[in-house]
Amino acid sequence: MNEQIKKDLRTALEELYTVAHPEEDSILVVGCSTSEVIGKKIGTGGSEETAKAICDTLREFCREKKLFLAAQCCEHLNRSLVVEKKCAKMYGLTRVNAVPHAKAGGAFGTAVYGSMEEPYLVESVVADMGIDIGNTLIGMHIRPVCVPVRVSVKTIGEAPLTLARSRCKYVGGERAHYNPEIG
Repeated sequence: MNEQIKKDLRTALEELYTVAHPEEDSILVVGCSTSEVIGKKIGTGGSEETAKAICDTLREFCREKKLFLAAQCCEHLNRSLVVEKKCAKMYGLTRVNAVPHAKAGGAFGTAVYGSMEEPYLVESVVADMGIDIGNTLIGMHIRPVCVPVRVSVKTIGEAPLTLARSRCKYVGGERAHYNPEIG
């Protein structure tokens, strides 16, 4: 099952990247309920093995594309996010003090925290794009204007998949001209 999860996630990531056109060092926010991925109700049966498979796929993708990963923890840590120290410093993110674990942060947040060289837990981010695996509500961490992205992959395991990107706000009125090259 985890090989299919990796394959589907990679496909969704590639399609999102193609639509979003992120710049180098952009932030990809990901929320993930491994409970939902394995067919259980959110928060009831997290899977370390599934979390690792998802984490590994995301980290590899972000390294290749030169993106920062921001992994959203569960509501028991107020949906704080795990990022690398470099990301936190570059974006001036507010660090908070907690260490994710299975019952507060979730299997996914815990896996990402354990995989990073210098993990920081931060209060919030303003990401350019995101993936929500299992209805974890990542919208608060995406830069306005948030636009849904449709991809060929509809689920990761049993979890519904929602993707989003941001675009610049259109300002002006009927006299304004817009640059089609930017988001």
